[in-house]
Amino acid sequence: MITLVRRITAACALGAALAACAAPAQPVRPAPSATITAPSAPPTLAPGPGGLTPVFKNGSRTHGRTVALTFDADMTADQGARAAAGEHFDNPGLIAALRALKVPATVFMTGRWAEQYPEQARSLGRDPLFEVANHSYSHYAFTDDCYGLPTVSGDRMRADVERAYAVFRRVGVPDARPYFRFPGGCYDRRALKALTPVGVTAVQWDVVSGDAFATDAEAVTRQVLEGVRPGSVVVMHCTRSAAPTTERVVRAVVPELRERGFRFVKVSELIGS
Repeated sequence: MITLVRRITAACALGAALAACAAPAQPVRPAPSATITAPSAPPTLAPGPGGLTPVFKNGSRTHGRTVALTFDADMTADQGARAAAGEHFDNPGLIAALRALKVPATVFMTGRWAEQYPEQARSLGRDPLFEVANHSYSHYAFTDDCYGLPTVSGDRMRADVERAYAVFRRVGVPDARPYFRFPGGCYDRRALKALTPVGVTAVQWDVVSGDAFATDAEAVTRQVLEGVRPGSVVVMHCTRSAAPTTERVVRAVVPELRERGFRFVKVSELIGS
């Protein structure tokens, strides 16, 4: 009986093997390749009248309760000696607060600031929470009589902006945005015309925080909260020496605006909406 079972088992095994050999081979299908999507270009505005550099001040008032916090990382070309003497033009505590609160933001950075703080510039440029935009290389004014700032000549305006982008690339900021903020917010037709070949959108604001040189954080907080509307762009500063209250203001403003139903976005989202 055992011998018979062994014969039957062997026969079945042989039959299965022959059947497998006779079966047509199934073609091996290669795994589908991943689709590579090229990153989309950041949104910009169409040129203004006469082909001038366009100016953006705020987003839509009707497309949701969004607000963009923007921070100017200011340092002029002639302030190196002050930085060497210990003056702080950066504000790591502010950046840490934004990260802890998970607030996306746009940092308008001067090239001179990026040279002084290359690690911080690189960190901001590679953190998806932030976007880096251009605030000129020198932080010299593009018009006369602009808050006492030195003035860049008309034939040097374009070079000053392009120099900042070159510094960003050199320190490792991979994708600085095509947005430019005039030092002091001062511009005229000549300045807009000078920057037309660069292809940037000039970004202003509709809410002045008043944090520059302020010592009363509560007063700055009230000014921001009273000014914000849907689509607002708030201008603040990322410099400890010139804006010492900004971190405290952010820690107060962010939860209050979220309580009011606002969502924080980068400038690029406002421009693209």
